[in-house]
Amino acid sequence: MNTRGYYNTLDENFNIAYKLINTHQSHDELIYMLENGNIVEKQLAALKLDNILDSNEAQVLINNLTGQDGKVREAVSAKIAELMKDSNKHIFFNASENYEIFLDAIIDINGNICRNIISAITNLKSDKCFCNLFCTELIERTLKLALTIKDFDFQDGKYKVNKEVFKLYWYLETIYQFASLIDINKLKSILKITKSINEYTIREKTAKILTLNFKDEELQEIKELLKNDTNYYVRRF
Repeated sequence: MNTRGYYNTLDENFNIAYKLINTHQSHDELIYMLENGNIVEKQLAALKLDNILDSNEAQVLINNLTGQDGKVREAVSAKIAELMKDSNKHIFFNASENYEIFLDAIIDINGNICRNIISAITNLKSDKCFCNLFCTELIERTLKLALTIKDFDFQDGKYKVNKEVFKLYWYLETIYQFASLIDINKLKSILKITKSINEYTIREKTAKILTLNFKDEELQEIKELLKNDTNYYVRRF
């Protein structure tokens, strides 16, 4: 490793960040930095941006949710979550066209990004087109992943196991938020699998979903089963 080059880069990034923090940028300058800047510029621009004026500007934010440095993705996800609280801004995000990007973002390797985007899209439950596209793909991805994980040997390939479990964890958290919009039979097909996966965090998320008190008899049976789980964090629900 070139230690001198590494520290020179840190110094350069610090100087850029310091300059950006202590100087004013216009709205247009911030959008330009988000679209064309380096890691530090994009991160600071996302944090300093306080508004979006149209769908083009919203798309610049969305385009930075994937394929970017983690610092950029996290800053952008936080800004999207903040802006999505304003119902007047929802339409700018063209959610139906970007639902696959949101699906990728809810299983980002950075848990803060997952939380931010789940928080953001919960404001879109009234968008029927988005919810139909998003929930349909969410269920398909979750079921496929659950079927894969249930056959894992949790003693081998720990990194791969943890990576896939992490994704399933956040898929289930998202399902909890959108459960009322998901076909109950499709939901059951997932929870019948996740209730028995040999990783307590997945059973915990399963139990959390079941706190929504579905009237379905099979789901009630799964809920009662998990009340006697060996793990406290599962039983507490």
